[in-house]
Amino acid sequence: MSAESHQHLDRWHRYWNKQAASYDKHMTLLDRVLFRDTRSWVCSRASGQVLEVAIGTGLNLDHYPPQVELTGIELSEEMLSRATAKAQIVRPDADLRLGNAHELEFADASFDTVVCTFSLCAIPEPDIALAEMVRVLRPGGMLLLADHVPSSYRPVRWLQKLAEMVSIPVGGEHLLRRPSLTVGGNSSLAVREIERFGLGLVERSRNEKL
Repeated sequence: MSAESHQHLDRWHRYWNKQAASYDKHMTLLDRVLFRDTRSWVCSRASGQVLEVAIGTGLNLDHYPPQVELTGIELSEEMLSRATAKAQIVRPDADLRLGNAHELEFADASFDTVVCTFSLCAIPEPDIALAEMVRVLRPGGMLLLADHVPSSYRPVRWLQKLAEMVSIPVGGEHLLRRPSLTVGGNSSLAVREIERFGLGLVERSRNEKL
């Protein structure tokens, strides 16, 4: 990662630590009006040994099948603290730890499933993070992704572009990224399911490592 990216990461790290207290309220509203059943759609497709990258405050914890073995990483200490508190109640066997999506501390082919929901938008170098997710997946494993993406309607995209003038400097949050384009260009992955809805603002996918 470049020196400039490290500087951005440090600043945004502090920002997301501050946002941890209000994050659940904000995201619960978005889940209800925009993201809909995406968390259950993604997590229900997870199996075996599962890694969730950028687990945040643990909003996905309730949605995983009981038989999975869950590991989660999060860059923000405050977010991780809240996720850990939730896990003690709903999934006490989960292994949650601090971690950086750009440099996953796991060996190659360690997991059957890797999950990342509504987080690649705020990771400074998403292509590096996606490459790391693929690296730790076993052949035949599933990469499960969901994020807000550029709308399929031009006027909405213009509004997203305007919103990025604030969201990127403040929190590093990009509204016009589309991770599926990177996935589609990766010869080691095959897209098995993909859905887009909500004026094209939300995209979720299931991708297999070949």
